[in-house]
Amino acid sequence: MNDIVLEECPICRGNGMLVHEGGWSVEVQCADCSAHTVYVEYKDETEKRSAEEAVAYLWNMGKVISSERGE
Repeated sequence: MNDIVLEECPICRGNGMLVHEGGWSVEVQCADCSAHTVYVEYKDETEKRSAEEAVAYLWNMGKVISSERGE
């Protein structure tokens, strides 16, 4: 069960989603504008949950990377 809450995108107010890359890292990415957090790596299921919580925290604080001008 995934009880991680993601706020709206700090750039466009779109929906954020957890994106896993190859079973070793995770980030949060906006479904609308593609703004995203940094990747956080993990090695097993325990670290995976911690990594998801870490990127969710960054996302909810507005710490995102965007391809907008000035970024």
